[in-house]
Amino acid sequence: MAESYRRSQWSNGLFILPYLLVFIALLVFPLFWGMWLSLHKVDLFGPGRFVGLTNYIRVAGDAVFLQALRNTILFVVVSVPTLVALGLFLALALNRTTRTTSFFRGLFFSSSVLSVTIVTLIWRFVFIPGDGLLSVLFTQAGIDQINFISTKGWSLFAVGVATVWWCVGLPMMLFLAALQQVPQDLYEAAALDNASPWRVLTRITLPSIARTIMLVTIIQIVFQFQLFGQAQLMTNGGPNGSSRPLVMYIYEVGFVRWDVGRAAAASQYLFLIILVAAMAQYVVSSRKTEDGA
Repeated sequence: MAESYRRSQWSNGLFILPYLLVFIALLVFPLFWGMWLSLHKVDLFGPGRFVGLTNYIRVAGDAVFLQALRNTILFVVVSVPTLVALGLFLALALNRTTRTTSFFRGLFFSSSVLSVTIVTLIWRFVFIPGDGLLSVLFTQAGIDQINFISTKGWSLFAVGVATVWWCVGLPMMLFLAALQQVPQDLYEAAALDNASPWRVLTRITLPSIARTIMLVTIIQIVFQFQLFGQAQLMTNGGPNGSSRPLVMYIYEVGFVRWDVGRAAAASQYLFLIILVAAMAQYVVSSRKTEDGA
């Protein structure tokens, strides 16, 4: 009996073997290989030599890296709450079963299926000076034009607007799925008690979807720390690196300067930052959920 049970377990394990092999090949192996590279002075043309923590020290003391780190943290701090709040607002507004809400759900989600190239091209037409949409509107209103793409302080803002427009569809759909799982009996009881909409929102809706809010926040933290395509195609990290994110720094060091070991060290810093930020958000949200319960 025990032998047949063990045999059944092994046969069931065969079903996950293809996924396990892909997971190891595409995630586990590159992770450890990146750690190995970060400890070596290596490029793409030679075997390299072991240098220990030298790459980490060089990266930590690099002013360009520190600037990219500040840009990325600022971008995440602003974009993630915006995406969560806007996604939740759209989900609450569209949590109806009508043709109109179905149309707007598809409309807001449609941007999420576009490639980063299409998204940046659309928003370059909006922000580009002279003939861009905002420039035309500013001219018609008699307001001085702002060169959003190549002005320090505005370039990262332009990237953020394009990113929020591109990414808001996923949070909206996740929140919609969570809202539709909230028991209607709770809303009916609140209606009998003449509870205000604000009280229903804060006492029923938000506590019921607290775990989804936590999930969406963690997903967006991970996604937005990996900002690259929008910044590269819209501003190329400029002006003077004011919109250069960490991933662009890693790309430039590894594939422009050919310092792969240093780029690997910077990627390990990024991995650690994402891990700490996601775990901190998870712990804080879990405690809030438990306190609310």
